[in-house]
Amino acid sequence: MKEEWCIPPKANAAFVCQMEDVLDVYKRLYDPKRPQICMDEMPKQLLAEKYDPLPIQPGQPVKQDYEYERHGTTNLFMLFEPLAGKRYIETRSHRRAVDWAHVMKMVSDELYPEAEKIVLVMDNLNTHKPASFYEAFEPEEAHRLSNRFEIHYTPKHGSWLNMAEIELSALARQCLKRRIPDQKTLDAEAQAWAKARNDEVVKVDWQFTTADARIKLKHLYPKIQV
Repeated sequence: MKEEWCIPPKANAAFVCQMEDVLDVYKRLYDPKRPQICMDEMPKQLLAEKYDPLPIQPGQPVKQDYEYERHGTTNLFMLFEPLAGKRYIETRSHRRAVDWAHVMKMVSDELYPEAEKIVLVMDNLNTHKPASFYEAFEPEEAHRLSNRFEIHYTPKHGSWLNMAEIELSALARQCLKRRIPDQKTLDAEAQAWAKARNDEVVKVDWQFTTADARIKLKHLYPKIQV
C-alpha cells in the first residue's frame, strides 16, 4: 500500500471517512438480497503481430518480432462479488459515462434481478456516478437504476481498498500479458479466465479492518485539538 502516503494533510479527514465506510461494508455478512459488488475498469491496448512469430522449438521459447500493429483500445469492466467468489467481465469499446451506465443496468437487471439493493464499491472516477444513468436513459429508467444501488466510494489515492483491483491485477498477469489483436479475442480470453476462477470459487479473504487502520495508518488520522 503506497498511495495513501500521498494524501495531503487537509484531505485526511475525508480519506479516513471514506476508508472506514468501505471497511465497514467489508465486515457485512453474505446476503443474497444485498450482494456486495466491487467494480473497477481497465483499458487494454489491442496489438496484432506484424510478422508471424517463429514457432516454439525444444529448449527455446517462441520468438516474437518487436514490431506490432496497433488496433486501438478496449475497456474491461470488472465486477467482483468477493463473498460469493464470482466475477463478471464486460468489454466495451469506450469508457464513457453511458458505457458505465449500461454496464450497471446489466448488473441490476441481468446479474442480480432479485436483489433488493446492490451494494457497490468503486472509485470516484467522474463517470462512476448516478448522474451517468441520466445521460444514458430516460428519467424514469435512470431514477429506477439509481435506486437499485447503494454506492460506497473508495477515497482518492485509496483504490487499493477496491477488491476488484485485485481481480484486475490477476487478470492482467494471468491472461492479458501478451499481444491481443481485437476486442472479440480479448473478450473470449477474459470470459474463459473468469469462468475458470468462478468454477474454482476464488474469493478474497479480506483481513484489513477499521481497527487495523487506526493503528497501521494512524498517521493519516487528523490530530484532535482539545
